[in-house]
Amino acid sequence: MKLVEEIMTDMPVLVQVPGNRNDAINAMVKEKVTGLPVIRASDGMLVGIISRRDVFRNLKETQLSLLMKKNPITISNKATIEEAARIFFEKRIHRLPVIEEVPGKGKKLVGIITPTDLLKEIKRMKDVTFTAEDAIRVKCATCYKEDPLSYVVNSMRISDVSAMPVLDENGKMVGIITDRDLFADQTKDVTTLKAMGLDDTCMDLAGYRNVLPLFCIENNTEITSSSVSGFMVRDPTKVFKKSKLNDVARIMYENDFGQIPVHGDNDELIGMVYDVDVLLALIGEKDE
Repeated sequence: MKLVEEIMTDMPVLVQVPGNRNDAINAMVKEKVTGLPVIRASDGMLVGIISRRDVFRNLKETQLSLLMKKNPITISNKATIEEAARIFFEKRIHRLPVIEEVPGKGKKLVGIITPTDLLKEIKRMKDVTFTAEDAIRVKCATCYKEDPLSYVVNSMRISDVSAMPVLDENGKMVGIITDRDLFADQTKDVTTLKAMGLDDTCMDLAGYRNVLPLFCIENNTEITSSSVSGFMVRDPTKVFKKSKLNDVARIMYENDFGQIPVHGDNDELIGMVYDVDVLLALIGEKDE
């Protein structure tokens, strides 16, 4: 089994404390990531981790030290990728700082590993017996194609999901909406960008879409009255319940998907499988 140090990113994008939320937002947007390790500027030791959701849970707070998650779950660079897979699978987190213990100082950040790194390994696996159906672990929250955007974003937050299949009046899946897809490509609101501490150069970066939607919902901008149908991805890629997890991993990895709908024998939606769920293939055990 490979070690974490063999597949990790050894120079991760990060932010430092002391710092503020705009430091984190700028880094996430410019580097097209959704979360970052946080280190202490004085000695480089890991002190936390921050995601875009942490920022938008408390928009009135600007201090990075008060927004970040302190004492994040970490892993050693000498751990196996199976150990990393189990942490992602059980804790449902999406980034795992890789550390070396420094006696008397703390945890030195040496890299980061994500579920995507492990999907790359799973897609190469042979003789995988687990299927997409085996990997479904959470209830599938759906929305109607004409639901208001503001309702859907809040429903995602309450349901703790980052994506929802979109259904028509007959209950057929006609699209999917994720927290990345909530803004049309032509929406380039300079005022909103500046309010988040971003400059005009960010308007041409795809990553800005990862943070604009939640900002706009929190600030009640007019975009929130639009319906889901105007923002959803139509006819999304799907897998079937008997699809092997190595095939699911390949589709996710090659298309940069964090989740994918699962359909039954009659092409009906039966659930959603997320990147962390697919890591079941590395763990080799099915939760009963």
